Amino acid sequence: MNGITGRMGYRQHLVRSILPIREQGGLTLPDGTRVQVEPVLVGRNADKVGEIARRHGVERWSTDLDSLVDDPEIDIVFDASMTSLRAATLTRAMKAGKHVYTEKPTAETLAEAVDLARLREETGVTAGVVHDKLYLPGLVKLRRLVDEGFFGRVLSLRGEFGYWVFEGDHQGAQRPSWNYRAEDGGGMTTDMFCHWNYVLEGILGTVRTVTATTVTHIPTRWDEQGRVYDATADDAAYAIFDVVTPGGDPVVAQINSSWAVRVHRDELVEFQVDGTHGSAVAGLRRCVAQHRAHTPKPVWNPDLPVTEPFREQWLDVPDNGDLDNGFKLQWEEFLADVASGRPHRYDLLSAARGVQLASLGLRSSAEGRRLDVPEIVL
Repeated sequence: MNGITGRMGYRQHLVRSILPIREQGGLTLPDGTRVQVEPVLVGRNADKVGEIARRHGVERWSTDLDSLVDDPEIDIVFDASMTSLRAATLTRAMKAGKHVYTEKPTAETLAEAVDLARLREETGVTAGVVHDKLYLPGLVKLRRLVDEGFFGRVLSLRGEFGYWVFEGDHQGAQRPSWNYRAEDGGGMTTDMFCHWNYVLEGILGTVRTVTATTVTHIPTRWDEQGRVYDATADDAAYAIFDVVTPGGDPVVAQINSSWAVRVHRDELVEFQVDGTHGSAVAGLRRCVAQHRAHTPKPVWNPDLPVTEPFREQWLDVPDNGDLDNGFKLQWEEFLADVASGRPHRYDLLSAARGVQLASLGLRSSAEGRRLDVPEIVL
């Protein structure tokens, strides 16, 4: 497990996923076989990695990634390190015959991301890319509404994501400073369009075009040592995507992403889907819906105060099942795929489409025009 000293690598992948799987005795496959996991931690800072290993009772840890990739006892290489280092790590691991599971984006350029997908096909290893949001309770419910035909013909999706990330001068920033340096692989578009691509694919259909405006709202920030630096990467992206459903219906998707916005919504990310028969709003955990038979008839009258309790007119979509931590659920699915020798449904080709959308989003903003999203053929 490479990159577990970072926030996501440590909390979501080690503490919330792999350690609980180990503690529950491993993973039970459909044929009753039980597969156990044993993490090996790796990072550049020996003090940090060693302390995490001791804290959680992990026997093996190292600062030598190359030696672990070559270790015949290790089956899977997981990467949650800096984006700029990821393509090289995944390439070396697959060439060594290791299965790979990785955060995204998988590479800094589309060419590198496509090369990774081709290498997976050549080596035959199982590769998985974190698509955590599709496993979140809110989006699981939203997808269920789509599958059940609740929306009728889907018309549009509107997404709002983000929160205020402190500049780091008076209060420490909640995100690492490299996120705001383009030369280190940072940027809102590079980070989040990889997510939005699989969310749109997983909920609605294929992304056909993108129109984006990217901005660096906060040009000066302070790093972890309190040193001032220039933010060279975008911290907000405002985008419109043309999506086509499997049935051929066009859907307009708008998603605002910002680390320079203050939250006035129920969750840090929310998606509203509107259709001819109903609408729904999903966050990380909750999803509410309103069917056309229960849709009120608002009347525009700016001379009178609004008295309708709009939020109260929506109904909660029930869980109807035990929805565990999304990262852990996908880890279990990936591990089962590795044990069974089959491809993972969210693979490096899916990740390449995310990198493609991010690069096209940046280009759309630079050129001030809408761009087609061509199909990637390996």
